Amino acid sequence: MDAELYTDGIGEITIGGSIVRVDLFSLSPTERDADNAPKRVFRQRLIFSVESFANSVEVMQKALQGLVDAGAIRRNDPTQPQPPNSPRSPNASSNFR
Repeated sequence: MDAELYTDGIGEITIGGSIVRVDLFSLSPTERDADNAPKRVFRQRLIFSVESFANSVEVMQKALQGLVDAGAIRRNDPTQPQPPNSPRSPNASSNFR
């Protein structure tokens, strides 16, 4: 079996010429920032050609739509403001509830 990698999210995407670099991060179990939220820790970098990155995004968009269709996640209505003190994780996408 191949090694598996868990990630809490994408920290940064860098494009240079025909190469796309995607940095993955995990949340530290011990380190905290000034707001007492877990610090992001770099874990791994994915390196794509521009074409393979574009294909990957298409695959992820289809997977995302499947999650929305299944009711696993809901899309936010961008015209509706978020409550000011919403108890959201600082790592949650603003596109979903």
